Amino acid sequence: MADPFKVPLNALRAIEIVARSGTLAIAADELGVTSGAVSQHIRRAEARLGVLLFERTPRGLVPTPALEAALPLLSAGFRQVAEAVSVMEGDRRGTLTITTAPTFAARWLVQRLGRFTRENPDIEIRFVASTTVVDLARSDVDCAIRLGRGDWPGVAAEKLLPQPFFPVCAPLWRDPLREPADLGHVPVVADEGTMVEWAAWFEAAGAPMPKLAGPSFTDPILALEATISGQGVMLAWQMVVQDALDTGRLVRPFATEAKTDLAYWFVTTEAKRKNRKVRLFHDWLTREMALSTGIAPGSG
Repeated sequence: MADPFKVPLNALRAIEIVARSGTLAIAADELGVTSGAVSQHIRRAEARLGVLLFERTPRGLVPTPALEAALPLLSAGFRQVAEAVSVMEGDRRGTLTITTAPTFAARWLVQRLGRFTRENPDIEIRFVASTTVVDLARSDVDCAIRLGRGDWPGVAAEKLLPQPFFPVCAPLWRDPLREPADLGHVPVVADEGTMVEWAAWFEAAGAPMPKLAGPSFTDPILALEATISGQGVMLAWQMVVQDALDTGRLVRPFATEAKTDLAYWFVTTEAKRKNRKVRLFHDWLTREMALSTGIAPGSG
């Protein structure tokens, strides 16, 4: 019987990583070997297959058409292997690894996680705060809470809550803001990384947009802190300002909110969603969101 694995799995991993990343160094780091060892894996694989896999160019190693054709299958295969390992570990690992953006984590999720751990003392939380979209199939991250449109490939995404946006400010700015045009006469705090624009809110309000000016921040958490401290008015998502609105640290000077196709989503993989700890966290999260907003997740 012919051997289906003419090339050892470690060599296939090296080839896939180099093709995906473009460098021997990244593959060496992921595999825990030297760049020379990775290069040797590639040369031996080419010799066994009788096929050139990479063009050696001044820019580095570039996949040949033969490898380009096989690469999606290789990548999908290793993602499935990683998921299989996760399933085999299953609930034996008592750690639940969650990832979400730092702003949502700091302003809503973290202060509520204590309730989850009290309800589930056998599950230990590991938190990865990042705006990077983590490859859930390749990592030890069990689930993510993401803001977006739900169109991420290769995952199981469940819509939690749609996210309208609207202006918020400290109470001291409420009286000067009688109509949208008044925003041209007060400081407006800018979050340089925001996914929404003032123009969309003014359109929803049916009002012309005046020239806006005020402090600008590259970090959304700092922009929100500046707004809470009274430095101006900011466009914000409902979830990240919900607690500050409930406690009166922030107010909404206008009732108008702009709708978007963006929402918070619970994201995992088909395999990981079957794990007990992921199911428990999902159920707890949806209950907490309903308590916080008065809206049942999935109803928007």
